[in-house]
Amino acid sequence: MQRAMRLLECVAEHEHGAPAKQLARETGLALPTTYHLLRTLVHEGYLRRDKGLFFLGEAAERLSSSGAQEKRRGTIAEALAHWRDVIGVPVYYAIYRDGEIEVVCVSDTPGNPAVEEWADFRETGHAHAIGQCLLSQLDEDARRAHLDRYPVQSITRYTVRDSHTLLQRLDQMGRMQPVIERQEYALGTVCAAIPITLGTTAGTMAISLPCHQADRLLPAARQLQSEIGRLLGSLALSISI
Repeated sequence: MQRAMRLLECVAEHEHGAPAKQLARETGLALPTTYHLLRTLVHEGYLRRDKGLFFLGEAAERLSSSGAQEKRRGTIAEALAHWRDVIGVPVYYAIYRDGEIEVVCVSDTPGNPAVEEWADFRETGHAHAIGQCLLSQLDEDARRAHLDRYPVQSITRYTVRDSHTLLQRLDQMGRMQPVIERQEYALGTVCAAIPITLGTTAGTMAISLPCHQADRLLPAARQLQSEIGRLLGSLALSISI
């Protein structure tokens, strides 16, 4: 296994491919052993051979892609945990992908727990700050298409009552202003979401607080927005996963 990994790593260093003899020399493996391992790795799809040169195969590229994605997710989780601790609130990261609201990561603590997803976030985007923030970044056709799939419904007595009212609200939202929601999704909870647009991907970072701390909501949202602004460049690749 270790010898096979050495070969894979060696091949990865040669963008334009490398012959077996060169790989044997660079890895310090005997040539017969190198040929045997190369044949096995080609058969399993981890390498491919073209005109006597060896390249990474689809299986290795999938592993690399998966590993990179996990690394990016780890970067997001670390950033959310940092903001959670600095601001003292639960922090959420969500994106709008393939017509769906997707909560990618949540960071909270027992003392500051996240909002319980008692009604599917994907189906209730009209009712929570995350969904409203993501929908506000879409064009009108995409918004209406989403609401056709997931019609407005009353979640609490504070929830927006119909799609017309919701669409009017979305039109009036400032482009980079925090989206504030008070008890529309969960009674006793207020939320704020910060819009993040990278290329064609709509994203948001959000926070939540119990109602008795509602006076902290906007200052905390502004603090999060400032923190995001400082780190956005380094997180750009990570948050567009």
